[in-house]
Amino acid sequence: MNFFKKRKKSEYSAVQTVQTPQRKHPFYELNNYNPRTQAEYELYTLLREAVPIIDAAICKTVRLVGSFKIACSDKWIENQLNKFISQVKVNSCENGLNAFISTYLDQMLTYGTAVGEIIPNTLNNNISALYNASLKNIQLKTGKNPLNLEVCKEDENGKIIPLRYQNLLLVTPLKPEPGQIYGTSILKGLPFVSGILLNIYHSINANWERVGNVRFAVTYKPGPDASEKAYAKERAMQVADEWSRAMSSCGGVSDFVSVGDVSIKVIGADNQVLDSQVPVRQMLEQIVAKLAIPPFILGLSWSTTEKMSAQQADILTSELEFYRRCLDPVVEKICNKWLAFNGLYADFNIIWDNINLQDEVETANARLMAARAAEIEKRLEKI
Repeated sequence: MNFFKKRKKSEYSAVQTVQTPQRKHPFYELNNYNPRTQAEYELYTLLREAVPIIDAAICKTVRLVGSFKIACSDKWIENQLNKFISQVKVNSCENGLNAFISTYLDQMLTYGTAVGEIIPNTLNNNISALYNASLKNIQLKTGKNPLNLEVCKEDENGKIIPLRYQNLLLVTPLKPEPGQIYGTSILKGLPFVSGILLNIYHSINANWERVGNVRFAVTYKPGPDASEKAYAKERAMQVADEWSRAMSSCGGVSDFVSVGDVSIKVIGADNQVLDSQVPVRQMLEQIVAKLAIPPFILGLSWSTTEKMSAQQADILTSELEFYRRCLDPVVEKICNKWLAFNGLYADFNIIWDNINLQDEVETANARLMAARAAEIEKRLEKI
């Protein structure tokens, strides 16, 4: 009788883009290793972890893109659609379409391609959740027609097969090269520059370890006496033991007393440490230029003028507008799917929040100037 039991609407259907557990030998990755994609993804992940300024730039870019809402001519549909946007379940522990878009954009900027999935409920009458898929679990390919993109994954037998419900998948490549289906990461070109920067930081670390933990060179020179030369080895061992005891004493200062010609020098004290400010700044300039983030947003106090800062803010605004245009088709597809599941139809617009307060002030000033111009024109017409 369980056949007639009604299923709950809160249940989720299976997620297509999750890798199916398989029983293989421990090194089964060698059978289908793809150096073009997997190694590149690992490289970009390691790059964000190794260079904090890169990770900070991507996180700030995602936050500056901001949130959005839906504007529709039908107010009831608009309220219901905005309610869905704010309450839809995302992955396992998040809610809201903005959370999905933030992770989606972060993946697109880091790896060049972002993949997501719309999860309907078991009754196929509503959207239950949104899922950000890992690029390690899927592969993209084209069929006979290069205009058709298919999202595939590996089955139990190791064969790459396309997923069944392609209409529920979301794929966005960032500035793909002609003839390519994978996008281009904004981190492309930074591994070489970041490697030089990490070498400089490693050298600074090694030099400061030497400075903080000073090493000494103790030299004993025996005199011209034959007996002193005969026992030079024993006296050198005594000097070494006493020096080690003096340096390893804890809780106070220990004196070292020696007889004979004994000289003590600090190793590396005569060498000059190279100045790292100029090369470090040169590498950071290359990184900042690639990430299109103004230096003052990343906490870099480089000399700049107020006009230059305003120009950099305008360039950043254009970059954020470009990312928003990349995300608009994803939001539109999700909203259209929700309308189709609920049997509704309406034209809607995506209204993004203003990027910062400066834009709001400039918009208000522009409206004020336009109103003043209209008032002056009316006065002239009366005359």
